[in-house]
Amino acid sequence: MFSATPTKRPAALIATAAVTVTAALGLSGCSVDASKAKPTSKTFPYTGSALKLTTHEVATKVVATDRKDIKVTRWFDAAAGTEHLVWRLTGDTLDIDSGCNGIAFCDAKFKVEVPKGITVTKDGTKTLEGRR
Repeated sequence: MFSATPTKRPAALIATAAVTVTAALGLSGCSVDASKAKPTSKTFPYTGSALKLTTHEVATKVVATDRKDIKVTRWFDAAAGTEHLVWRLTGDTLDIDSGCNGIAFCDAKFKVEVPKGITVTKDGTKTLEGRR
């Protein structure tokens, strides 16, 4: 017995979905640049002498300043995807991450301002050596 309406095969549905997503992303411009995004900041009180910084491979600049706390500034731009953001200080470890999940086009960068005199290890590599 034949049906009057043809059934689509799974491969055809996947191909149609892929073409639709590609076309939609092409129309969105997909040009993302964190340096053009509006920055957001968060500060953390800190009295330690050494800081471990985990960046999850997000571009991060570390700067020694006359601050008494730690200031993290983030620039983030996305054309598609679901954003995830982490910036937390637990003990002597500052964990920062920002990016997109799913079919995503995004860009992020951070600047971490630390008090002069503390030693900073960024992703396992000594970045700033404490000097007062």
